[in-house]
Amino acid sequence: MAVAPRLGWGAAAAAAGLRRRLCQMMNPYTIKKQPLHQFVQRQLFPLPATLYNPVRFLFIQTQDTPNPNSLKFIPGKPVLETRTMDFPTPAAAFCSPLARQLFRIEGVKSVFFGPDFITVTKESEELDWNLLKPDIYATIMDFFASGLPLVTEETPSGEAGSEDDDEVVAMIKELLDTRIRPTVQEDGGDVIYKGFEDGIVQLKLQGSCTSCPSSIITLKNGIQNMLQFYIPEVEGVEQLGTDFSALLNVCLAFLPILPHLS
Repeated sequence: MAVAPRLGWGAAAAAAGLRRRLCQMMNPYTIKKQPLHQFVQRQLFPLPATLYNPVRFLFIQTQDTPNPNSLKFIPGKPVLETRTMDFPTPAAAFCSPLARQLFRIEGVKSVFFGPDFITVTKESEELDWNLLKPDIYATIMDFFASGLPLVTEETPSGEAGSEDDDEVVAMIKELLDTRIRPTVQEDGGDVIYKGFEDGIVQLKLQGSCTSCPSSIITLKNGIQNMLQFYIPEVEGVEQLGTDFSALLNVCLAFLPILPHLS
């Protein structure tokens, strides 16, 4: 029977040293001897700088409104923060690059900016939102990623309080701002004070409210009743700029408080 040749003293010592180093490398406790942050901070596959831009991957939510032709887009970041702007036509969008880009999408009828949302109204019920939404998503994401200003030229709102307002007008504006407008904005629109004359409050509906199917009864059971309850000088409410029959589906939002106004 053949016998394997014995290793010399030097070769045996070298083999023993190799085995000892291999055992140390395979010891699971050896990794604890190195600072953990060296492994955490190590970046094996550097990503392109563009992928670090959180705005490019903006998560935009959509919310239905009482108007089936209007959809509320919520980008998860401030839009106009403390105010609103209405763009009923492409010509009205001269001061907003984003509004102009949204109007370039075929089928978009109007655009409205709220404090933290964007309402887009389509031209007709026949248009499918599933066909419009991808272009609207892409337009909003690309715009916020560009860093351009949302509005390049200020336009007067015409509804802010003034020192020249008498007591009744001041109360009307305060009630609109604190009790009525927040509810309307939840539905993707807004209501703007335009005047008070001979007991009639003149209002302008914006956003999803402008073309929402409704009736005069809706107006009287909602905004008018609330104003008359708190301000006896108010005899009625009228809508400016659009047909009365297109006025506001706000009744759905105000129904819970109507029993308290009667």
